[in-house]
Amino acid sequence: MKRLRLLLPVIVLATACLSLTAAPASAITNPTPDNGEHPYVGLAVFDVDGQPSWRCSGTLLSPTVFLTAGHCTDGATAARVWFDEVVQGNPEYPFGGTTSYEGIPYTYPDFCIGCGQGLPGFAQGDVGVIVLTEPVPTSVVSTYGLLPEPGLVDTLARSAPVDLTGYGVQRQERGGGPPEWTGLRNRFQADARLVSGSFVHSDMFIRVTANPGQGKGGTCFGDSGGPVLTNEGRTVLAVNSYVTNSNCAGVTYSQRIDIPEVLAWIESFL
Repeated sequence: MKRLRLLLPVIVLATACLSLTAAPASAITNPTPDNGEHPYVGLAVFDVDGQPSWRCSGTLLSPTVFLTAGHCTDGATAARVWFDEVVQGNPEYPFGGTTSYEGIPYTYPDFCIGCGQGLPGFAQGDVGVIVLTEPVPTSVVSTYGLLPEPGLVDTLARSAPVDLTGYGVQRQERGGGPPEWTGLRNRFQADARLVSGSFVHSDMFIRVTANPGQGKGGTCFGDSGGPVLTNEGRTVLAVNSYVTNSNCAGVTYSQRIDIPEVLAWIESFL
């Protein structure tokens, strides 16, 4: 997936964050409004040398620890997070203020762009954390995402249902040129399913359905770093990493966090 810049990004076989100027992105397709079901999922904006540059989604694990993707935190010098379900129209976005929480981004030490295997071999170790400089009050978020047991993904049934949540784009606009992804900066959710089976890097990633239909949805640009959750649960199986085409169709790939080394790194911040 792509980190969604504050302009839509253009990398296809790569990240899912959304550029604030010109980089990767991703969002929930075939979504429904979250309606308060995942208050611990937030929208993060990342700065480079004081300039807001891209945005992603992520999960609050404690009052001060926010889990996202490594390609979101990589290269960023600062970050801030909103937990309002509706960020669209907020006059403080993307520079921050009383409605957001400032933090310091950290990237998993083994994160590497272009070091992955398989199709498209985008990355490895695609995990990042924002440590907030002040705790999020329980009046804003009082429940948190949960870390999985090591190896949990390997125990899940074929086509197991999962929940997707994020702030990415929701639709394509067509006419007068190439289709453009767009949508509200609001929190949406969708049901999806795991695509089971062994593939080149299934020890690091999971594949999730992306084709809308039969009540399912998927992720697209702007959802990078957002959680793949156990169905109707708070346990984070993986963080959204990349899509394989500009239509956000087929399958998407998410970095597993049930890997013991990854879990240990995340837990070191808790």
